[in-house]
Amino acid sequence: MRHILQIARLLVQADRRAMGRGALLSIAVLLMGVSLLGLSGWFITATGLAGLAGMGIAFDVFRPSAGVRFLALGRAAARYGERLLTHDATLRALAAFRVELLRSYARSNARALANLRSEGALTRIIADVDALDGVILRLVLPIVAVLVTHILVFGVLSWLVGWSVALSILGLYLVAGGAILLRLGHATVAPSRRLEEVEQRLRRGAIDMIRDRDALILSATLPRKEAGLHRLDQEARAKAADLDRAERGAGFWISLLVATAAMAAFVAGAVLLDQGAIDAASAVIGLFVALALAEALLQLRRGVSDLGRVQSAAERLAPQLQSVRSPTGAQTSDVASCQTLGTGPLLSIHHPKLRADFHAGEAVALSGPSGVGKTMLLMEIAGLQTGTSVKVHGRPPVGYAEDSLRAMVSMLPQRCALVAGTVRDNLSLSGSFSDAELWQALDQVALAEDLRQRDGLDTTLGEGGAGLSGGQSKRLAIARNILIKSDILLLDEPTEGLDAATAEAVLYGVRAAVPEALIIAVMHSGAQHPVFTRRVGLSC
Repeated sequence: MRHILQIARLLVQADRRAMGRGALLSIAVLLMGVSLLGLSGWFITATGLAGLAGMGIAFDVFRPSAGVRFLALGRAAARYGERLLTHDATLRALAAFRVELLRSYARSNARALANLRSEGALTRIIADVDALDGVILRLVLPIVAVLVTHILVFGVLSWLVGWSVALSILGLYLVAGGAILLRLGHATVAPSRRLEEVEQRLRRGAIDMIRDRDALILSATLPRKEAGLHRLDQEARAKAADLDRAERGAGFWISLLVATAAMAAFVAGAVLLDQGAIDAASAVIGLFVALALAEALLQLRRGVSDLGRVQSAAERLAPQLQSVRSPTGAQTSDVASCQTLGTGPLLSIHHPKLRADFHAGEAVALSGPSGVGKTMLLMEIAGLQTGTSVKVHGRPPVGYAEDSLRAMVSMLPQRCALVAGTVRDNLSLSGSFSDAELWQALDQVALAEDLRQRDGLDTTLGEGGAGLSGGQSKRLAIARNILIKSDILLLDEPTEGLDAATAEAVLYGVRAAVPEALIIAVMHSGAQHPVFTRRVGLSC
């Protein structure tokens, strides 16, 4: 529950005013429902008794009937406003929560970020965030509304009818109702967790089978894959049946509780009537109030039965959010100026497989066997991987503020990241530049001529840079990096997928674009190119 409370606090803090208004309207809906049924019961009983006594013509029916109409219309309006505000506030809170979550993932190291590329991990995160809408809509707001409503109803009933009637309703609903909901939560946590897990596996399995159907058919494994999905589907149905059975059982006990509370209130009212403390019409108010309060418990039933799914999602996401509150390298400075960076080497590496110092203006080709850790070393220099073997201007990269480090170190990963939009949009992700600067960067990576034959800087790209070849996407990403003019430029396989002439033009163009920067390029081939002033290798 600790993680659920942490998530709930984050969601509520996202828009406190909207959440507060939604909570007030939730309470208003319940109070108006209770008042409507209580007033209606009193009105019907009072008019009936007046008719039997022959006093019907003298009985004031206008004010009670006006109250009934007001409460009925007010309850409908409050219900509409409550639905509108709470859902809007929840959507806003989840949007803010997603930003916090993405910020926390952005602070993860390279290995963690690489693991997020799998469709299974992304599907898991999406499902977990979607599950958290129940924290506010089906747990926090209903619990607050139920508790406040019962307390207010107890006070009003004690004043109008008597404390014995109010206590009989409050005691049964809070004690017995709480016990029923706790039992429901205990019975549904395990099957709810398992149902969510099986549904995720079933979804991924179905996607994998559709995507790999040709290979499955050729390898004669399609029937086995299909049988596995059928088993998962049967297990999901069984767990859903367990949840439904537990929820229907709780509904039965709540119905029994409502009947018991109504009877207890009726008996307590009858005792007070016999004692002459109240009139007959007032004696039945407790009965109708007890019936009306059933709505408060019934709306909690769905949220409690879904507790396992919400709890498992919160347990996975809440620890991840801690990296936003206390990121690695908390001893960051706000700005790293040239006066505070010292006069030593620009970059020092004391790695088990490489010990060297590097200075501004050098172009270094980094080579080594696959899997030796070249990319991980670049990630550590860029501050995307924690470690103690790298120092930039005498300080570990994680010791700098994020904006300061990004001004000093830029990196081109092996997989380029482009967004849907124009070429100008993609280049402007690294800052605000003039068209002349953008064209100069494109010229330096031998891409300007290709784009001039299209729509230039306004050339539209699809999701992930669709519309460009692999080599063109790589060069566009390189152009975005050299626009930053950082002190250290890290390139992971910058010429992969390029022909020899284009690769040579790109390497010379990058050197010309940032003549004073330290360039470190991971090269599987081409490490002997004359643009490189040093060649270092990582050994196994």
